[in-house]
Amino acid sequence: MSPQTLPSFTTSTPLSQTLSSPYISVALTMVTFLSTTLMMLLLLHHKRAAPSKERKILLLPPGPATLPFIGNMHQLIWNKSSVLRWIHRVLTDMGADVITLKLGSVHVIVVASPEIAREVLRKNEPVFFSRPPTFASNLFSYGYKSTSLTVVEAQWRKMKRVLTSEVLSPAMEFQLHGRRVLEADHLVRYVHGQLKTTTQDGGCIDVRHVARHYCGNVIRRLVFGRRRFVDGREYSPAMSVAGADEQEHVDALFTLVNYVYSFCVSDYYPGLVGLDLDGHEKVARGVMRTLDRLHGPVIDQRVREWSRRREEGNKRGAADILDVLVALEDADGQPVLSLDEIKAQTVELMFGSVVYPSNTVEWALAEMVNKPEVMRKATDELDAVVGRERLVQESDISKLNYLKSCIREAFRLHPYHGINAPRVAAEDVTIAGYTIPKDSHVIVSRIGLGKNPKVWPEPLEFRPERHLVDDGAVVVLAEPDLRFVTFGTGRRGCPGVSLGTSFTMVLFARLLQGFSWAKAPGVDAVSLQESPTSLALAAPLVLQAKPRLAAHLYVVES
Repeated sequence: MSPQTLPSFTTSTPLSQTLSSPYISVALTMVTFLSTTLMMLLLLHHKRAAPSKERKILLLPPGPATLPFIGNMHQLIWNKSSVLRWIHRVLTDMGADVITLKLGSVHVIVVASPEIAREVLRKNEPVFFSRPPTFASNLFSYGYKSTSLTVVEAQWRKMKRVLTSEVLSPAMEFQLHGRRVLEADHLVRYVHGQLKTTTQDGGCIDVRHVARHYCGNVIRRLVFGRRRFVDGREYSPAMSVAGADEQEHVDALFTLVNYVYSFCVSDYYPGLVGLDLDGHEKVARGVMRTLDRLHGPVIDQRVREWSRRREEGNKRGAADILDVLVALEDADGQPVLSLDEIKAQTVELMFGSVVYPSNTVEWALAEMVNKPEVMRKATDELDAVVGRERLVQESDISKLNYLKSCIREAFRLHPYHGINAPRVAAEDVTIAGYTIPKDSHVIVSRIGLGKNPKVWPEPLEFRPERHLVDDGAVVVLAEPDLRFVTFGTGRRGCPGVSLGTSFTMVLFARLLQGFSWAKAPGVDAVSLQESPTSLALAAPLVLQAKPRLAAHLYVVES
């Protein structure tokens, strides 16, 4: 279930700029140095383990021409700042639904058709259960202690059980409903308040800022029991939607998603870890410094509190998700989760809840402002289902099929990350008639699936109607057939479908119901250009807004 700047490190600067200026000169120098280094390492490797004759005759999926020893690594380095677009171009140029890239000694199989994706993630899921170890995923998960990033099946089973039976259980989701409502109400009132202070700008709202920090506020309330990291500034109608710490927090979460599986050179040549040839390690460590600084004190204090309660026999019910994680005990009354497991799972809950919902809603509104007929259909549905005398609630989501179709279309056309988290083949396996060698990395291209013309007529058109079901059945955000990716599928799919749907749809529905949205003054059409270093909008979405509800719904309750 979108790029920014952290004071402690650069997050929104394109990776190409971090290499120093001028880019081309330095890039050529890096390629020369790296190629020489890799050739030396691989020569030693090949002397120790020459490929077998059987491996040489395997029928691999097609792919671009490779160089001896380094494969396609030189192309990856040259396209580092937009590697996912390069991969998609290779798929398009070859007219293929599955290709092979050779990164050092690793076969990387890229899949861009639903049929082949289902063959990998469903039919052969046991073979492709594991993920490849990477520098960033190890760092971000505190040594593979979380659910989605772990490479150890036993650890995945443990953390998945905690998530499904405790953290994301229906009972816990119901218990925390009131906190989600608080933030949804504050969202409408905050935007309304901003309109009173931005009249000189024609009532313009930075939708990206609002969407990202709404999601950040909600998940901090659910996990930590508070929306802000500093006590005493918890809730004020006149207050900005986020303070400095909260800005840094959201920025770090987006940077984490940008770097978690971003084809770092040392992920394919572990002996190069520490040299940080592409600047990847510095940024990843910076992310963790920020998250440790912000999360650490809250988690450490809660662990001490529960330890004291255990000693005194003075236990209480869990008030938030962090309480759930800290309070879990085994049969002997000992904590089930270690400190690193608690921290790792907290990070994972945070980035999943902030990045994807906010990016999807921003893109949906950008597309809809350029298509007034789509905007009109969405607001007409809200008026028919909810009306204008009350605010839309989570309980209304099931009846808002057109709104959910708009979000599905945004997921299809504008995923934040271009690939699904990679899998590793545990053994040689045949997929789509090709042999995938053991230890190959298999990635499903979100871009390739969502824009596959064999699946989606006029794939670049934003057309929500394609998701409506003729018999009027309820539309859901999940896409189990993998025609595009929302929450994934199979055992390693996202376990938070219900909560992720609520995050996304309440944000979207509240913004559409509460305000009429239009292009900013002097803007003929909203630019849909993507960022050069991610799939987010290149520039934050700024739209003109006007209230469309009864005045009392914007009044802040004392």
